[in-house]
Amino acid sequence: MDTLPPPAPAHAEPTPLAQLFSRISATGDRPRPLRKEKALLTDPLLNKGTAFTEAERDAMGLRGLLPPRVFTLEEQLQRTLAALRRKADPIEKYIYLVNLQNRNEVLFYRLVMEHLEEIIPLIYTPTVGEACIHYGEIFRRARGLFISRRDRGRIAEVMRNWPRPGARLIVVTDGERILGLGDLGALGMGIPIGKLSLYSSCAGVHPCYTLPITLDVGTDTQALHSDPSYIGVQEPRLRGPEYDAFVEEFVCAVKEVFPKALLQWEDFGNTTAFGLLERYRTRLPSFNDDIQGTASVALAGLIAALRITGGSLGDQRLLFLGAGEAGTGIAGLFVAAAKAQGLSEADARKKCWFVDSKGLVTRGRGGALAAHKLPYAHEHEPVASLADAVRQLKPTALIGVSAVASAFTREVVEAMSAQNERPVIFALSNPTSKSECTAEQAYAWSGGRAIFASGSAFPPVDLGGRRLVPGQGNNVYIFPGVGLGALVTEASEVTDAMFLAAATTLASLVRPEDLAEGRVYPPLGTIREVSLEVATAVARVAHDSKVARVRRPRNIRADIRKRMFQPTYRQYV
Repeated sequence: MDTLPPPAPAHAEPTPLAQLFSRISATGDRPRPLRKEKALLTDPLLNKGTAFTEAERDAMGLRGLLPPRVFTLEEQLQRTLAALRRKADPIEKYIYLVNLQNRNEVLFYRLVMEHLEEIIPLIYTPTVGEACIHYGEIFRRARGLFISRRDRGRIAEVMRNWPRPGARLIVVTDGERILGLGDLGALGMGIPIGKLSLYSSCAGVHPCYTLPITLDVGTDTQALHSDPSYIGVQEPRLRGPEYDAFVEEFVCAVKEVFPKALLQWEDFGNTTAFGLLERYRTRLPSFNDDIQGTASVALAGLIAALRITGGSLGDQRLLFLGAGEAGTGIAGLFVAAAKAQGLSEADARKKCWFVDSKGLVTRGRGGALAAHKLPYAHEHEPVASLADAVRQLKPTALIGVSAVASAFTREVVEAMSAQNERPVIFALSNPTSKSECTAEQAYAWSGGRAIFASGSAFPPVDLGGRRLVPGQGNNVYIFPGVGLGALVTEASEVTDAMFLAAATTLASLVRPEDLAEGRVYPPLGTIREVSLEVATAVARVAHDSKVARVRRPRNIRADIRKRMFQPTYRQYV
């Protein structure tokens, strides 16, 4: 990743974004361009708001356009945080933060970085799920590109409309499987925007390089076809060859318009996600966070849990509830890790069992199994319920990726606890409303013995005088660092070895004091350092495996650290 040049000072040529703004006089004259000095107030990457100094206001003709008092960044932070905390409802806090981001990105990212544990749940899970549901109602200003089915034949032209040239990191969704909420179509734009906000705040990717994209191919959610607030194409989804041709044109356009871009596939449906990943992962650097990022963070939690339970990875038996992208992705990376410890691929796969909506996935089950389930369809008699599967298979870890709320019942948790001194129970579905069980339930029903992690944060639980802190198995621990490592090396491919390295690195960062509280992930407040270590591990893999397209620096970690975005104001005069 090239070192980002600082924002243009007032005396330089206006930025492409600034050129978009114009002012119409009261007399009806033809529109006149907004002076580039005033554009500093409208470009969120350049705007300092009330922090413009007296000298800057005089030099750039801003006097009178701002309140007279000059505030420091620290004083702005205090005011902004107080205003945020006065809002009681999470969705209102989300709207406030989006408006702040649209107005002043340095202030926004500084606020996020200094209050990570408080704000990440507001700009991403769990609040982003509700924000997506209401996205049409709260939409105020586009922060990304909407590329619709009506743009076929001119997608590259549409992409050139993006006002910040040189995008290097694209997160794209088609809105079919937004978290555990289903097909939200164009309303899913909240996801790539939220993900890229995390890239900047958690891994230091400069926001100038980021581009959120929604591919609006329609929606099969009938209620949206007649919803007056729906912002997308109110038609059924493209499927089959038409869909494939649309995505192919999109990928070709990315390579043409943004040739150095890394592409992250996000929240695509099971019927398309696996195929898109395999089709394009070697054609341009790309990965699917739902498959590979989830796999890496879950594997890291399992590895860290072994420091509590003892034993080796190859001794574990995993039972998954849910056999889609996330579950089979976790199983695939687990197999790779177990192979690295000496197991054969066949034996490693036998450690992974799945329960889907029809019961235990087995070879003899009637009906055709989807291709991604076949490697984990083992010989076994039919089992209809999850509790029975737990009793018969005796798993050491139970992993929920089903988006079925409360699926880990008391019976299930007690069955896990009867067979394991320290049962590993990961309820990873997002948002919180879709979690398979709560932290309090897992601890109470296991007598405080469960090693618990969830996709969205749960508060600590006091049980019998003990303070138990649930781990948050959220992809935010993985994808920002993986993306940063791939960007700085200009990797030609994002490989499975990178995600394995990310998982082992993340697990190594869990401290003894975290484990003592039952936590198998580092505190979220350390995420910048976590992302730096993950990026360093990924970059080493890129160089060692010859997929890096830049010279290997003498000190990889130091090189990455100096490239990380720091939200501080530039002095213009």
